[in-house]
Amino acid sequence: MFSLSKMLKVKIKKISDVKTPSYAHKGDSGMDLYAAENYMLKPMERKLISTGIKIAVPYGYEAQIRPKSGLAIEHGIGHVNSIGTIDSGYRGEIKVPMINFSDTPYSIEKGKKIGQIVFIKVEEALLEEVEELDVTSRNEKGFGSTGMD
Repeated sequence: MFSLSKMLKVKIKKISDVKTPSYAHKGDSGMDLYAAENYMLKPMERKLISTGIKIAVPYGYEAQIRPKSGLAIEHGIGHVNSIGTIDSGYRGEIKVPMINFSDTPYSIEKGKKIGQIVFIKVEEALLEEVEELDVTSRNEKGFGSTGMD
């Protein structure tokens, strides 16, 4: 069970009359995000859709904007960049870059789910330039190197 004192506190400002992001079920990792506008998304069209909110992500965290699997499977609707990052210094409106992969128009309706937001702890990295990297069992083997079975 989560203690409210241990939960990440994120400030939110509504800039239009929209639903506040919320968890659908206890234990979910992502809060649903809702459209703040109506729009008919044509096949293969890309469009930034407003959510009507701004947030203040605490330093040391990022907010990831992720697609909804139901929209993808049922309607062919996704996000152009798959997962979007909202950095802790950003204070603008959250907009979702949507794309219609299907062959029929899709009606985005104000108040309907268009994505989800997940808060992730991040670490700053200090890059150290070296002449060689350590050897591993994988080394430079890339895409498909572990096989399909």
